[in-house]
Amino acid sequence: MSKDKLIIFDTTLRDGEQSPGATMDRDEKLRIAKVLERMRVDVIEAGFAIASQGDFESVKLIAETIKDSRICSLARAKEGDIDRAGEALKNANGGRIHTFIATSPIHMEHKLRLPPDEVIVHAVNAVKYARNLIDDVEFSCEDAGRSDIDYLCRIIEQVIDAGARTINIPDTVGYAIPGQFGETIKQLLTRIPNSDKAVFSVHCHNDLGLAVANSLAAVMNGARQVECTINGLGERAGNASLEELVMAVRTRADLFPVETTINATEIVPASRLVSSITGFPVQPNKAIVGANAFAHESGIHQDGVLKHRETYEIMRAEDVGWNTNRMVLGKHSGRAAFRARLDELGISFATNEELNDAFQRFKDLADKKHEVFDEDLQALVSDTKQAAEEERYKLVVLEASSKTGETPLASIVLSVNGKEIEAESAGAGPVDATFKAIEKIAESGATLLLYSVNAITSGTDSQGEVTVRLEHGGRIVNGHGADTDIITASAKAYLNALNHFAAGLKRAHPQAADV
Repeated sequence: MSKDKLIIFDTTLRDGEQSPGATMDRDEKLRIAKVLERMRVDVIEAGFAIASQGDFESVKLIAETIKDSRICSLARAKEGDIDRAGEALKNANGGRIHTFIATSPIHMEHKLRLPPDEVIVHAVNAVKYARNLIDDVEFSCEDAGRSDIDYLCRIIEQVIDAGARTINIPDTVGYAIPGQFGETIKQLLTRIPNSDKAVFSVHCHNDLGLAVANSLAAVMNGARQVECTINGLGERAGNASLEELVMAVRTRADLFPVETTINATEIVPASRLVSSITGFPVQPNKAIVGANAFAHESGIHQDGVLKHRETYEIMRAEDVGWNTNRMVLGKHSGRAAFRARLDELGISFATNEELNDAFQRFKDLADKKHEVFDEDLQALVSDTKQAAEEERYKLVVLEASSKTGETPLASIVLSVNGKEIEAESAGAGPVDATFKAIEKIAESGATLLLYSVNAITSGTDSQGEVTVRLEHGGRIVNGHGADTDIITASAKAYLNALNHFAAGLKRAHPQAADV
């Protein structure tokens, strides 16, 4: 029996970017989009075009570059939003405008401050307006998980008549329970007279840890598009995880009436890239992509796996990209091998100078550690691109000392707008002393919200990847840095965060009242 196609709609570049501090620049978004294209993701939501000039340029660049995936931009039910999205998508090989409005009583009353009938008018007008610009329009009922089902039936029937070809039912606040959410999808498909003229989609948040379960319940009840992110990235507790959804459908093909066309061997590379760019480490016990996902410590489990893998493994590690497509480079590797591997990873540089700088950094790294893996290259490239940008703060010299029974000290020299300034400080540890020395120079007034260290690869010579999250004046930024010296990596991450503050980049939230 033939199965229905399950459309995979990835929103890592839009909803995933709404994680506090996870903002990505245009080039970083393009790198991720290229991996998603290689993964054969059906729809890539590249951003929210009206949120900022940077978002607009990112959507436009991705739309012009990616050919095998449909590119989507979010837009509120406002003509200005829709015009901006249409402009960004005009050169796309395949484009989609995704417009939305809130439909729950609490949102309509307290956020929109509009009566339900007027909300329907706004929704219908938005869809009609978008259809004048593009053939493919998706409509979302924001906070559908807390909306009245009779009202959902009314508004969805009318937006389908207006030209929406995908109807998204988001569990915006992660409130739904699988059985109840699946029944909601079933009722909508049954009760809406023209439901057969649209693909029904779901977009589930993970506040109760049920995003994937809710999405799969929806699929079992007729949804044929799932909206998800790499690593489950997203605001608050995140979104439904692409890798978990795809592998659940594939592994339980006996149960699900759908199939995807995803190239699953790109899952782990995509996970590592997103983690490297955002600075959000993947927890070791994360399903599919965590470092322990295919590890067995129990003697009973190890014995069973050695005798017959399926005794304790329901998937092959190789099928999702573990230990595949990996070329190990070393200090004897030449420029051609280095560049070829970057090409395979979807990494390019704007100038030969940037490439030369990256190659030199690779050689320096290869002198410190015997083998350089893909994960090392991703971190190295991020560092290179940061160095190529206009930075207010640059690390020149760092010396940190720690001795049992004595107070740790750090001495640092920073280049601040081209002028070298030196400072030193004591601290509870060498990292604390380093940060305090930096602050003596920067005087940022920022509050440290998070300090996280993650080993990029295994071994004592692994690069340490440090994530620093700072808050100042209500703005949150992430900084990240990598180095075989963890103190240096920490300093790089802190300075990277300070440079984000100095850049003054501002981005509107898609659900903000005004942009």
